[in-house]
Amino acid sequence: MRVYLAVSRDNLAALADGEAITPAAFLAASQDEEDELAALEEASEHAAAVAAAELDDPDGPVTLEDVVSFHLDVDGTGDLAWYATQEIDAVLSALAGPSTAS
Repeated sequence: MRVYLAVSRDNLAALADGEAITPAAFLAASQDEEDELAALEEASEHAAAVAAAELDDPDGPVTLEDVVSFHLDVDGTGDLAWYATQEIDAVLSALAGPSTAS
């Protein structure tokens, strides 16, 4: 089943390091596109980013192999940008904020 996980930057770093995480999971009321979007948006209200994952047990541990995409608000508009799992480093960078190096 598709599960939307409210993930912190620390959760994402753990996934990138090959570790399993157990963040809060949000499930859609049905497989209807509107219900899926509602679950994604609800998850986004609880953490810095959302990981969409395919899981048998929504309360079980999650690894990067379970994740199908990442979603986060990169520009403050509330619109969630989509990232592939291969872009986890870009997601981590986006959550770190702008570089302060001169």
